[in-house]
Amino acid sequence: MFNVTLSFMFVFCDNTLLSVQFVTSVVSCCPAELKQETNGKKVTLKGFNVKLQDTILFPEGGGQPDDHGLIGDVPVLRVTRQGPEAVHFVCTPLEVGQEVPVKVNWERRFDHMQQHSGQHLITALAETMFGYKTTSWELGRQRSTIELDTPSMKACQLQELEEAVNVKIRDCVPVNVQLLSIDDPAVEKVSRGLPGDHAGPIRIIDIIGVDANMCCGTHVSNLSHLQVIKLLGTEKGKKNKTNLIFLAGNRVLKYAEKSYSTERSLVSLLKTGPDEHVEAVDKLQKSVKTLQKTNLSLIRDMAVLIAQNFKNNPLKSNFFSLHKKEGDNEFMNIIANELNTEETLVFLTVGEEKGPGLFLLAGPTEPVSKMGPRVLQLLQGKGAGKNGRFQGKANSLAQRGDVEAFLRQEFNNFTTEEE
Repeated sequence: MFNVTLSFMFVFCDNTLLSVQFVTSVVSCCPAELKQETNGKKVTLKGFNVKLQDTILFPEGGGQPDDHGLIGDVPVLRVTRQGPEAVHFVCTPLEVGQEVPVKVNWERRFDHMQQHSGQHLITALAETMFGYKTTSWELGRQRSTIELDTPSMKACQLQELEEAVNVKIRDCVPVNVQLLSIDDPAVEKVSRGLPGDHAGPIRIIDIIGVDANMCCGTHVSNLSHLQVIKLLGTEKGKKNKTNLIFLAGNRVLKYAEKSYSTERSLVSLLKTGPDEHVEAVDKLQKSVKTLQKTNLSLIRDMAVLIAQNFKNNPLKSNFFSLHKKEGDNEFMNIIANELNTEETLVFLTVGEEKGPGLFLLAGPTEPVSKMGPRVLQLLQGKGAGKNGRFQGKANSLAQRGDVEAFLRQEFNNFTTEEE
């Protein structure tokens, strides 16, 4: 467990708690690295691991993410646990021995408190009402998930459980914290096994009359602080288990606000009321499918006409090149199939003129196999070929003109050598 100083400072604005902070001292500061994901990319930050005499920042554990906050004016990006100590990752070094104020990001902390206490409540009632034990849980960034040891859960059970948890919230049930020594007989009733590096007393979260469980996480002091819990539904879990998805507290309000904003946008786009949105979207999807089929048929007919027009041209050459923004592999293959590629070299592309797209090179086997790799290089693409066809994806069609010039020159050389 962590020793916490008593010199707290609570910051309020209009009776709203904005932050909790206190003063402690720096015990150690060592160079370190932090691997994290930024905008979908994994990056490694160079910084420092800081240990404090005391801390109010919760280290990741028990299914709950870590707290964020400040040490002085230095942001804390990660808090992890090493035995009985919390390690704070920062990007700026701190002087060992100096006194520093530590401030927790209260919005993040309170959100985690609501989700974690909500999980304890749902878990307890799911087992009491239906015998469904919780095997794990995840506090996600937008929604949380409880893994229940049951292959399925009926809709009526979901509704009954949601009503039951919200009754407990309205009843303002207290949530108490108990600290028990490891040899206290009461520990056996709530212990599910301790980490190998555990030190200090055992911390029990007791929802009075509902549930008492060993837990290291942060929790509300009364179920009324949860405001409300919404069970969004279930998903099939692993190994005959069910994932129950839920929101608690402020997340429910944010979800409602986002849903209303989406609803207003759909009203504007679909020109119908909210109750008619599903029907309107269904009609649109059917219309789009019909248009897609019609468009595909027209593209196929166009491909045949393009090929016939070339074949009927008395001044046609032995090289045919075409770019079409709209089209696909089938469009290009229809053209190539309609033409005599044993004598004619065909170079086709579809997609954005200077952006990504698809390409097809068709013609006599020998020149196609020799020229294909160079075409790939110029189009920054990937592809392969055999039997007089070389096709694939182009990352950029910006050098299409250079490809065409290269093909004309090389094919002329080939046909000259043949003669």
